[in-house]
Formats: sequence, structure tokens, C-alpha cells
Amino acid sequence: MFENSTIITNVNTVDAKDGLKENRTVVIKGNKILKVYSTSNSSISFDSEKNVVIDGSGKYLIPGLWDAHVHFAYIEALAPTMFQQFLAYGITSVRDTGGKIDFVKEWKNKAEADPSGAPRVKIAGPLIDGMPNVYDGSSPTNPPLSVGAGSVEEAVRIVNHLDSIGVDLIKAYEMLTPEQFTAVTDRARELGLKVTGHIPLSMDAITASAGMNSMEHLRNIEMSCAQDWEGLLSQRRDLLVNGKNDQGGVLRSRIHTAQRTRAYETQDEDNTDKVLNALLKNGTWQVPTLALSTAFSERPFLRPAWQESFKYLPREVETKWIESIERITETPPSQADKDRVKWTENMVRKMNKKGITFMAGTDCPILFLPPGRSLHEELAKLVDYGLSPLQAIESATAHPAEYFDMQDELGFISEAMIADLLLLNANPLDDINNTLKLNTLIKDGKVYDRAALDDILSKLDN
Repeated sequence: MFENSTIITNVNTVDAKDGLKENRTVVIKGNKILKVYSTSNSSISFDSEKNVVIDGSGKYLIPGLWDAHVHFAYIEALAPTMFQQFLAYGITSVRDTGGKIDFVKEWKNKAEADPSGAPRVKIAGPLIDGMPNVYDGSSPTNPPLSVGAGSVEEAVRIVNHLDSIGVDLIKAYEMLTPEQFTAVTDRARELGLKVTGHIPLSMDAITASAGMNSMEHLRNIEMSCAQDWEGLLSQRRDLLVNGKNDQGGVLRSRIHTAQRTRAYETQDEDNTDKVLNALLKNGTWQVPTLALSTAFSERPFLRPAWQESFKYLPREVETKWIESIERITETPPSQADKDRVKWTENMVRKMNKKGITFMAGTDCPILFLPPGRSLHEELAKLVDYGLSPLQAIESATAHPAEYFDMQDELGFISEAMIADLLLLNANPLDDINNTLKLNTLIKDGKVYDRAALDDILSKLDN
């Protein structure tokens, strides 16, 4: 019945729709899943000489993973190796959430030209910020990832320009005025573009949520959950006015320093519930980037297994990371870092219980987050903070596909779906860390066995 197909036999499938299904056969023709059926209950036969047959006995098949928060432009020297690192770790799709449009569009174009040899790339283009803008190129930690709008009209022009170039979403940032933010989100909605970003410092979470399809890092939510959230908002607006001639990164840090710890210490349960209810009602999904937000306190970059992946970075990047880590580790984690982790865990648990939707994203390569490897840390942290392993998998498969209206073609192990799949040596529902036990990658129908994946990594090993 089947010819010139890839057939995975006797495999256990895991996806967000059907959970665990044991002893299945999955047939892939071209770049699509042609058929999925129960091996034991079927009389279907096939000629192994006319097909590529993979024995899935004792193994687990999941949809390809997304990293829903990456930056190709944060370290431009790293970008040429990111495709290979993503694929070698089972990341078949990424969402780039901020960078110079010409640079990130180049990587999107390359991915589209080679769908079986690169992860799918969705881009926001530059962050749309107010003035002064944060990522203005003033320092290595604030590279030029954003464009600053000086007026409402300019903010709308930026949205129109990015849409004409072909972005997949818009990212609104922290220095926007309420008027600019509303203009950006309204125009994006008119153009059919999703909006993600950070809550502007001039706004509260509930008001901002009405215009946002997703939020990154849980950033600035804490200020709206505090007992005196209105007083904090008034203070932020004063600080924004008084600091209008400062660099954006300096001004933002000043405001965060003034308010974050206070917000953590004075969290009000009624205000928190109001914020979470608004996020749920407005469908504002969360990308908490836990691997990033916990890094200063928990320091995963010190683990030997973590640093093992550094050898796949360009030599100059690896050297800088190791030198920076040595400097950072001279200072123990601050109480503010520990407070942030405690608040973050509590908030993720509350959001999950409330039913708010998560997507898994890392913010790689910021803060020594290696492309590909760090997404598995994100999944593990989501489970640590209350999600089930299946929910964590959903956050990196079905949810990102739905975010981009691709749920009918990606994110599940079903007939007619694009064949982006991972064959694992152990059950990820038993231990989410088993997503690292990658036996075979299938990208757009192309099969990469373990030897091929190891070859990709060996060519990066410097």
C-alpha cells in the first residue's frame, strides 16, 4: 500500500490532543504524515524494500519543539550556527522576538528556502519602543534590537513598515506611552498581526492585556499585583518624565530597581486575581522564559552538562561566555534575584491553576542560554513550577502552532500534519528531561538519525 514513505513502526506517540497512544505505526509521505494507526489492530502491510522503516519499539514520538522566544540578532556572530544547534536538540520551529529587520528577515528567508534543513522561523522584527528606547545599541547588553517611536504617528508608521516587509507578529515594548501602545496594538489587529511584548512602564497589566496576544517574561506584571499598584503606576510615570533625557536602558533599570522588590513584598491576592482574570479573559498567553529569569539565582550555566554545549558555539562566543561566567560567579546571588525566583514560581502556579495558556521560550542566547539545549531546561522548569509533563510539551508544540494559526498543519501527530517529529529513547511523560534523549529527528519529512545529529554537532565542535 505504501511506497517511498518513511514508516515508524511499533512506536508510542505523545501529543497534547491524544496524550499517550501505545503501539502505533506512523507513515510519512513527502513532508506530511500520511497515516497513523494501531499496529496491533491493523491488517495493513507494506513492503520494507520500497520504504524507509524505523523500528520505534520502546521509543516515544512527539511533535517537533518550538522555542517561542529567541533572538538571532542579540549576538550576530552566533546566528550562523543557530539553525544547526536548534535542529540537533529537536527544535524544529522558533519565534524570533526582536532584532534588526534586515538581519532577522535574512534568517527567515533562509529557513523558508530549506524547510527540511532549518527550523521554521517566525519573526517580529525590531521591538517597537517609545523614547528613550531600551535596546538602542548603547552597550553589548543593549544591542540595537529596537526602534524608538517619538509619536503616535511614528509608531503606526513602524507597524505598517514591518507589515510590508513580512513580519509574523509585532512586539511592543516598555517605553511606549499608553497612546502609542494603543495605536500599535490597534493597527496590528487591523493588519491581522499578533502582538506580544512587555507591559509598558506607563501602563498597568490589565489595561495592556486588552491589546496583547501574549506577554514575555511575566515582565512588569508584579507591579500591577502589588497592594499600592496605582501609587506605583503614578511613580513610574513621574520617573519616565524625569528621565526622558537618559538612556533607555538606564531609565528602565532605575524604575525596576525602585519598584520590583517592593512589588514582590507587597503582593495583594485580590489585585493578583484581578490581573490573572484579565489575562484569561483577554486570551493573553504567557511566555515566562523561566530558564532566563531563574538563571542569576540558580546558575544552570555552572553545570558541566550545560557547559558541554558551549563547544558548539563559535569560539569567540564560547570564550566570552566562560569569561563572563567566571566574573559573575565571584558574586553570590542577590536577595532580589531570590525574591524574583520565588515570585515567579508562585505566579506560574497561580496562572496554570487559573487556566492561562503558556508557550515555552528561552530568550536564548541571552545569559548563556545555548540555542536548542536551553529549551529543554525551560520545559523542566515549567514542570518544576506546576505544569504536568504533557502540559509542558503542549506549551512547546500545540500552543505555538495555534498562536500562528497553524494548528491544522502542525503540533500534533495526526494525518495531514507536517512531519516535524522527534523520536525519543524514553518517555517524556515519566520525566520531562527525557526530551533530551533524542534518537531521531524528522524535519519536514527528512530523517536525521542519531549519527546524523551527532555529525551536525561535530561540525560545530571547535
